[in-house]
Amino acid sequence: MTSKRALNAAQMQRFQEEGYVLARSFFDTEEADLLLATARGDVQITDHAMGWPDSRGGLSKITLWNHPADDIYGMVARSERMVESMTCLLGGEIYHYHSKLMLKEPEVGGAWVWHQDYGYWYQNGCLYPLMASCFIALDRASRENGCLQVLKGSHLLGRLDHQVDEGQLAADAEHVEQAKRRHELVHMEMAPGDAAFFHCNLLHCSGQNRSRNPRWTLICCYNAKRNDPYKPSQHPNYTPLVPVPDSMVKEYGHHASAPDQVFMGVEDDVSEERAAARQAARAVSDR
Repeated sequence: MTSKRALNAAQMQRFQEEGYVLARSFFDTEEADLLLATARGDVQITDHAMGWPDSRGGLSKITLWNHPADDIYGMVARSERMVESMTCLLGGEIYHYHSKLMLKEPEVGGAWVWHQDYGYWYQNGCLYPLMASCFIALDRASRENGCLQVLKGSHLLGRLDHQVDEGQLAADAEHVEQAKRRHELVHMEMAPGDAAFFHCNLLHCSGQNRSRNPRWTLICCYNAKRNDPYKPSQHPNYTPLVPVPDSMVKEYGHHASAPDQVFMGVEDDVSEERAAARQAARAVSDR
């Protein structure tokens, strides 16, 4: 199975050098519209959203699941363009680590502090940084509504220490400040359907959404088969991933979350490192 819509060689090279690559219109207008409309009307997405507060009164919501189902989100995660791109970026067979919908609502959407995804995932028994994410814009992302920010090339720093900061797991502040002096700050302003692929050690953050426009994002995360975690965690060990034709995204365009989908809750993250973050999220979820 070969997709004409997978990342090309130049994009692959940019990912290796800069830690990320932005693929414009990775999902076309029809696919992006279907994704957004289906997500907006998906009661399971809103019912299972976990609230994560920031230190300035903002609140972001995340709905997270470990296994791709037979719904539009699963077709995106398993689409041949996605699987082929991630397989090439990570240098071998991959599997789906988890996916999540990030919901930054108008005027109240919270910020995310500087961090590396591997700052979390290393604690889950993943020994090597052979992991990556694809960040897909469902709404237009701008500076005003809290778009993703990255430090170009910061994946070369390696994994930094992380600690809890106001309920979020943050990269070591001293190292982040030094990294800002040496690495270009990029605001990832994106149109619906654009996809940003980024390395698990890339430093990234996002601002609050103080605009009148929502910013919803689908993020699909992957691990290399050869990086199978050595211990169980809230995310899965290696599970074979069966790709589907790219056309399935449109065919399943109106299929919201599968009835048997299992969503992750605040209490499912059992890591000691996340204890304070869980407490903060629990307080919000109980409101």
